[in-house]
Amino acid sequence: MSDSSSSGQETVRAKLDTGVPHPARVQDYWLGGKDNFAADRQVGDEIVAAAPELPIIVRAERQFLGRVVRYVVGEVGVRQILDIGTGIPTANNTHEVAQSVASGCRVVYVDNDPMVLAHARALLVGTPETTVNYVDADLREPEPILAAAARTLDFSQPVLLMLLGVLEFIPDDEQAYAVVDHLLAALPSGSYLAAASSIRSESMDKAAELWNASGATPITLRTPETMARFFRGLELVPPGLVELPQWRPEADTSYTDRPVPQYGGLGRK
Repeated sequence: MSDSSSSGQETVRAKLDTGVPHPARVQDYWLGGKDNFAADRQVGDEIVAAAPELPIIVRAERQFLGRVVRYVVGEVGVRQILDIGTGIPTANNTHEVAQSVASGCRVVYVDNDPMVLAHARALLVGTPETTVNYVDADLREPEPILAAAARTLDFSQPVLLMLLGVLEFIPDDEQAYAVVDHLLAALPSGSYLAAASSIRSESMDKAAELWNASGATPITLRTPETMARFFRGLELVPPGLVELPQWRPEADTSYTDRPVPQYGGLGRK
């Protein structure tokens, strides 16, 4: 192992607070990954006991990601993606899906968890920064994200902005709307917003209560009506804002006989 690699891992360990659950690591646990700690697994189990549909939601969100990227890249022809709140890399990451559809796609990932950063750097080794890059930043501060992303993306050309499973971590509605409006204002006509977020239900309210009691970054659940505000002024792609499995399903889309309290949509600027 090189000295630089060892130093990088030590830096990641120094920044990690393994005693506090993190959404990216809890999601990794639900997906069967190994990049999680005892605190993540404990709260993950408690939440699943209250809301058994959570692992289904996580899988549905990954499938939604793939369908959105294939549609926007393959059918519309957009070749640039800004994926904020990317989480720990897993199978069928955004740039992999995009580049399987069309060559020359450029993708910028944004997250602010040290473990996500370490995995992203490892995943992108050997990938030209002109094609795929990673930005260590917080969604609540959109301007630094745009400035860093501009080193890879051309904001004079359409961009797919992806906000999947991250908006619920901005508790104040007006702040969340302002952040999304700020990001969209920087994108040209012909750009798209893909958003997915947990919706209030009896089980999800209990899950959110357990999550917030864990000491992790607080979560705020919204209703379909308040979530629809993120798409104000955009042209929603049919079927609109719906449960994730209902959005342009494909042959391998997972279904369940339980409601999926995770809504998603795609809007065109």
